[in-house]
Amino acid sequence: MRTVDLRSDTVTKPTLEMREAMARAEVGDDVLGEDPTVKRLEATAAAMIGKEAALFVASGTMGNQVAVLANTARGNEVIVDDQAHIFYYEVGAPAVLSAVQLRPVAGLHGPDALTLIKAAIRDKDNIHYPETTLLCLENTHNRGGGTVMTPEQMRDIYRLAKQYGLSVHVDGARIFNAAVALGRQPVEFARWCDSIMFCLSKGLGAPVGSMLAGSREFVDRARKYRKVLGGGMRQAGILAAAGLVALGSVDRLAEDHIHAKMLARSLAGVPGVQVDLDKVQTNIIVADVSGMGMTSDEFVSVLEERGVLAITFGPTLVRLVTHRDVSREDVEYAIEVINNIN
Repeated sequence: MRTVDLRSDTVTKPTLEMREAMARAEVGDDVLGEDPTVKRLEATAAAMIGKEAALFVASGTMGNQVAVLANTARGNEVIVDDQAHIFYYEVGAPAVLSAVQLRPVAGLHGPDALTLIKAAIRDKDNIHYPETTLLCLENTHNRGGGTVMTPEQMRDIYRLAKQYGLSVHVDGARIFNAAVALGRQPVEFARWCDSIMFCLSKGLGAPVGSMLAGSREFVDRARKYRKVLGGGMRQAGILAAAGLVALGSVDRLAEDHIHAKMLARSLAGVPGVQVDLDKVQTNIIVADVSGMGMTSDEFVSVLEERGVLAITFGPTLVRLVTHRDVSREDVEYAIEVINNIN
């Protein structure tokens, strides 16, 4: 039976070009600053995103947490969306590692963002409150269905944050999806933040790794925190080589977006399934299956029996993600399975 894996864009396998690059990679000890392939990846990533420097990290979570460490002090407060990956999926790491408090704000990525952010910033003169020092955004917004925040929205938020002396970090795990979706350059987004993390293994297809970028001074601090977290990977050029190949494949993300829209339109046509097509802007679809009289676990189980893999996103919500290992024929097969799910 055919299998179409729509659980995440992290399930991709390295391409032949990546494997060949990994086999040929020139390496050295990266903790000692001697791995030439890692250096090339960091320079390439920094240039693509328009920052002074970049740091190769093991994962997006590591990149985000290094950024929190480098942007805060113990006892600070960090404003995040209440559905943010940093809040929702990173195991309480800001409390464990940075000893900071998160302040989750519903609707942080919506039209009322400026009002909500301003209301969430603490009065630093009040002895009872923690000091707000960092604002974290997410672009694209995973639990928001892969929705995109425009550079103009980011600009307005950044300017407000600076009025109050806040640093701004962007969880840009899928920032290239955002850029491709709007036909904009990545630097147009990254201009409006102090630090940004983006994944090489989500969408771009590398087997391992993410990048954290910012000013040279910030990256120097971040490098030390990466070491604290056990992120010194020695001859990491073998992994960095695949990342360099991945960075050359950004344009093909448009194909994933086309496939996601195909799949979303089909899901929306199934009686009892609700999909907000306006929110299917990139490669993520979130469907509400409550109208079918099924839980998300039951819906996912039925799909799996027929070779289509998806993931639960709540009691009645299901997430499906297109990626480079899902062809048009795979999407058509998934649509056939979904249309016959009753």
